Amino acid sequence: MTNGNGKSIQLGAAAPDFTAETTIGRINFYNWLDDSWCILFSHPKDFTPVCTTELGAASQLSQEFAKRGVKLLGLSVGSLADHKKWIPDINMVCKTTLSFPIVADEDHKVAEQYGMIHPFVDDTATVRTVFIIDPKKKIRLTMTYPASTGRNFQEILRVIDSLQLTDGHRVATPANWSKGDECVILPSITSPEEIKKLFPKGMRQITPYLRMTPDPTSK
Repeated sequence: MTNGNGKSIQLGAAAPDFTAETTIGRINFYNWLDDSWCILFSHPKDFTPVCTTELGAASQLSQEFAKRGVKLLGLSVGSLADHKKWIPDINMVCKTTLSFPIVADEDHKVAEQYGMIHPFVDDTATVRTVFIIDPKKKIRLTMTYPASTGRNFQEILRVIDSLQLTDGHRVATPANWSKGDECVILPSITSPEEIKKLFPKGMRQITPYLRMTPDPTSK
C-alpha cells in the first residue's frame, strides 16, 4: 500500500496528519485523536449498500470501541452535504445513531496521503481500507477489502483487544483468539524464574516453543 508520493504505508510508521471537513466540523486529525486509539476506515462512495451496512455496524459497536479508548473516523470522497444526507439512511437501516465523524475528502487529499486509492481497481474512488492507529500516532494495522466484501467490525474489535493486551504484557495471541482466551508466551522469555514472575497464573507447554498462559488481564 503506497501513499500519493509512492511511499509505502508501513506498520510502525507515523500516521499522516491532516486537517479536513467532517460531519462534526473541521478537525485536525492529531488534535482530534489526542491520546486515543483510532479506527480510520474509508469508503468508495456515499449512498452505496455495503458501505451503509459497514458504517451502521461500526456505529452499533461504538460503545465497545469507546470502552477501549478507541475513536472511530470514517472517510469517503463524497461531499459533506452528501455525508449528512446519507447518515439518516444508515441510522434507519441499521437501527443506530451514528455519532462519529465522517471525513469529506472530495479532493482526495487524505486518500492520497494514506494510499487509499488503488488505480488497478478505480483511479478516483477509495478502496475499503482500515487503519488502526495507536495513541502515539503509529500505524498498527492495515487491511484492504475489495468493493464486494463488507468488513467485519467484530474482527477489528478483536484486533484492538489483541494489540492492547500485547502492548501491556509479554504475550502474543494465537489464531482465532478472543479476549479472555489463553495467550502465547513470547519465545524470547526462556528463564523459568522469569516465566513464574511474569505469569503467576501458570504455563501450559505444548511444544518447546509453544507455551500457553491464561489471559493476564482476566480475573
